[in-house]
Formats: sequence, C-alpha cells, structure tokens
Amino acid sequence: MTRPETSARPASARPLAPVAPAPDRSTSPVAPKEPREPLWRDLIGDVLRRERLAQERTLKDVADAARISMPYLSEVERGRKEASSEVLAAAAHALGLGLGDLLSLAQSELTRSRATGMSSYNGLCLAA
Repeated sequence: MTRPETSARPASARPLAPVAPAPDRSTSPVAPKEPREPLWRDLIGDVLRRERLAQERTLKDVADAARISMPYLSEVERGRKEASSEVLAAAAHALGLGLGDLLSLAQSELTRSRATGMSSYNGLCLAA
C-alpha cells in the first residue's frame, strides 16, 4: 500500500511567525510570596491528634469508639482526607468533645497561626 502524495503547503498559507526566546528570569527579582492560608483539614487533623494524644489514647481506640476505620482516622489526622461533618462529629464525640468544641479549637489554631505570621502552616504545633 502506498501513501498518497502530500502536496507542499498551499500558496495561501502564511509562514509561521518566528518564536521569540523566553525571557531570562535568572536575574529578575522574585516577588515575595503571600502567606498561605492553612488548610481546614490540616487544622482539624492536628486538633484531633493533639486531643487523642493528650488523652493517651491509641488511634485504634478512638477509631473503634467513633465507629470509623483506623486507616481513615489516621488519614484525617494527617490532613490527607477531607472528612464529612458526620465523621468529624463521631471522632470528636469519641474524644469527649462536641463538634462545636472541635471546630472552636480548630478556629483558635487558625487564629494563632495568622497572629504569629506563619508563612505556611506545616501542621507543627508547639505547646508550652
């Protein structure tokens, strides 16, 4: 089987415009980054983990009490999963907190991170 002959570009076609080289950004000043807002799931996860550890409870114990899987609770604590309000309420109740308490603690964490001018929230919380 032979290929059909391809004709040269029609006379009406315009030639391609030359491509300008990319500007050299190695000498351009770098604009300062805006402080990044922490993710809600990171704040909630840190509060859950901090409360669990303060009570000296295991992940399995809290997951069983909340009736959620241990791997899922671990993902929530690490900020990897965006948990539903039902899951958050169950985890909070398993820790002896109400959902409002959990949200209030997360809001306090957010306020603290903004007040200290943290440029990015990395999930590390230091307590005195």
